[in-house]
Order: sequence, then C-alpha cells, then structure tokens
Amino acid sequence: MEFKQLVEVAEKWCSSVPFDLIFAEEDDERRLDFYVEPGISFYVLCPDNMTGGTDNFHVWSESEDCLPFLQLAQDYISSCGKKTLLEVLDKVFTSFRPLLGLPDIDDETFEQYHAGVEDEPEPDHQQMGVSQQ
Repeated sequence: MEFKQLVEVAEKWCSSVPFDLIFAEEDDERRLDFYVEPGISFYVLCPDNMTGGTDNFHVWSESEDCLPFLQLAQDYISSCGKKTLLEVLDKVFTSFRPLLGLPDIDDETFEQYHAGVEDEPEPDHQQMGVSQQ
C-alpha cells in the first residue's frame, strides 16, 4: 500500500480515538507517530515490500511506561497472517485502554451482556440424608 494511503487510514482512525497522528515520514522509514495526553505515545513502522524494507508492521514506543502495554499488539502482529494498519492500530488502542483510564473491552462486554440479568436469591438447599431437628 502506498504510504499516502496509510497516512489517510491513520488519520481516519485518529478521528474515532483520542490519539493524534503527530508525524508521518516516508524518507528513511515508513513511520507513523501517535500521541495522546498524558504522554502516551507510540509509533508504527509500515511494511515496505517495494524497497526491501520490513515485511510486517512493527509497533514501538520511546516511553518505558508504554512498552509493556504494547506487548499485546506486538504478539498480534507476529501471529500468523498479514495484518492491516487499521487492525494493528485497533489492537494498540485496546492495549492502551488501561493507561487511558478506559474500561477493558472484555469488562464492557461482560457488563453489557449481564446488564439485563437480575440476580435471583439462591434457594436454600437441604443436604440429603441430614435431618434438621
């Protein structure tokens, strides 16, 4: 994919998440840098099959605080199959949700699923063979 198209995908993704695309460079490496307050940043190196560059996306951060959260995205990228930039960015956003103060997606799904279920009191079960006198 041409770098210009990757930048467009990144800009569109930024319109639906709190991150901003702060830098896009194609000269030395096909790199997209993202940032959001309070100091959460990461960058994506994009594949460049035309000039013998990287075959897959790569995500990294200059911030030591952010690196542990990128592990999920890095594992996802290295798993089988080619990934799109949008898939990679979505996985990074999921990884950073705790740092952004957002609930974990799994927790949200769990709460939505159980929102309509009312807790019923447990019925009293008598143990078999034991008389209560």
